[in-house]
Amino acid sequence: MAENVTLTGTERTFGEDEIIVSKTDLKGHITYANDVFLRLYGGGEDEVLGKPHSLVRNPDMPRCIFKLLWDTLGKGEEIFAYVVNRSKNGDHYWVLAHVTPSRDASGAIVGYHSNRRVPGRKVLEAVIMPLYRDLLALEQSHSNRKEGMNAAYAKLMNILKEKGLAYDEFIFSLQD
Repeated sequence: MAENVTLTGTERTFGEDEIIVSKTDLKGHITYANDVFLRLYGGGEDEVLGKPHSLVRNPDMPRCIFKLLWDTLGKGEEIFAYVVNRSKNGDHYWVLAHVTPSRDASGAIVGYHSNRRVPGRKVLEAVIMPLYRDLLALEQSHSNRKEGMNAAYAKLMNILKEKGLAYDEFIFSLQD
């Protein structure tokens, strides 16, 4: 789980030509982080390698999106998702993440690889931020965290069903 750090409300950004890259083992412990990752996190390799990737988990991020991410990866599939991450000092930064399973020569999944790019600001403000606020509020309206996550997940799946889109189709329909 993410460290208990007070959120600052300050957003960090990175260049449109930059890519945040990290790799994890099967349990989600960081095995590689590039310089962009380290800069946005605000720490060195010694602070992130071997640590759970949840180190950058922002509490404003709906848990149901991570459920979707892990369910998708668990099927051996890739996923694209908008994510708000947290820096070491409590700042935050938005990304459009592309997470894929990493496989060995026999095809067995041995870890995960994530590339993150700058997301479109219009999409964030018009669609993703309001959606995530609603999903998070639904999660937090339940006294049981798992029930809240499942309720928000069901709401997200219902939204997709109403749109007649799979999750990846929904994400790609938002590109500006």
